[in-house]
Amino acid sequence: MTDRATLKPHLEDVSRSVRDAAVSPSGKRAVFEARGDIFSVPAEHGVVRNLTRSSGVAERYPAWSPDGKTLAYFSDRSGEYELTVRPADGSGAWTFDEDETHTLTFLIADQPRPFFADGCPGFSMDPATYDGSTCVTTPPMVRGQTFTVIFPAAGNFKLVCLVHENMDGRIHVLDLSEPLPHDQAFYNEQADSQRNELLSDARNDAHAAHALPNSSHGVTAGAGEVTANAGGSRTVSALRFSHGSIKISAGQTVEWDNQDPVTPHTITFGPEPPDLVDPSPDVTVDPDGARHAIIDSTSDSTHSGFIVAAPQERFGLPQAPLGVTRFRVTFPNAGTFPYICALHDDLGMTGTVIVHH
Repeated sequence: MTDRATLKPHLEDVSRSVRDAAVSPSGKRAVFEARGDIFSVPAEHGVVRNLTRSSGVAERYPAWSPDGKTLAYFSDRSGEYELTVRPADGSGAWTFDEDETHTLTFLIADQPRPFFADGCPGFSMDPATYDGSTCVTTPPMVRGQTFTVIFPAAGNFKLVCLVHENMDGRIHVLDLSEPLPHDQAFYNEQADSQRNELLSDARNDAHAAHALPNSSHGVTAGAGEVTANAGGSRTVSALRFSHGSIKISAGQTVEWDNQDPVTPHTITFGPEPPDLVDPSPDVTVDPDGARHAIIDSTSDSTHSGFIVAAPQERFGLPQAPLGVTRFRVTFPNAGTFPYICALHDDLGMTGTVIVHH
């Protein structure tokens, strides 16, 4: 049996476990392995930094590149020892740990925000270097992918996700001689608290989603909210249709309404089109601005294009056009009609319309 206290996070003196030291080409710092982590230590004055912080993983045999900018070491993170290369200054290495698509993007001052599929334009190689003078961005990334950004100079930088317009963060890069204001455990605790708060909001939004009062056959196509404080804004979204299936009679119309303030969705029957942004050619516009399609048989296909609210107005920018948040489909004939959100079907955003005679 194991004492539970030994399983809790705790501080550990590793001074007696130092091994495999290597001095940098400049002689200003050295790296060594202790208890499976790689540490960077100044020759005289400065801060000792744990570069890997990999509980349950063994990192061994660190070595410097000839220019002193890169470290190489062996890691058993995958289950077998493999050679790992990373920036020697401990620059940020991001791991994408969600099924939702994201980008890691650093724009330059006054750069218009590009479409996520276009990039800076173009996409950066991994690892990338960012000092504020050149745009850096990943392509859309998914779970399991990683990307490293090297910061050659101290400064304060903003990062954004081009897929989600209210998703941003801050990077404060200190000189190696400067002490860090907090340890990693502090930031992890902050992140856990914010995540729990957002997930609580998401659960409340999901329970609040219901059929539209102005439609007898309405489906809420996603719900969400934007929360903000002095540190920036955050978006929480419920990526579900309010009804997994809806039953109607032949000749009736179903209306979908996206109640999320920023996240786009689609209503797609049949194969996904190459262009997800624009509606398929069969879609018309009703007098009240809602898009409308007619599906005669189960072999027909139609695509709403992005249905999403208009962006928030900002000073100094032209007025934004009206958003399109509603999509209607009329079903003249009986049948079972499955559909998806082409952006989030892999996350479970699917539904079915069952039409009876």
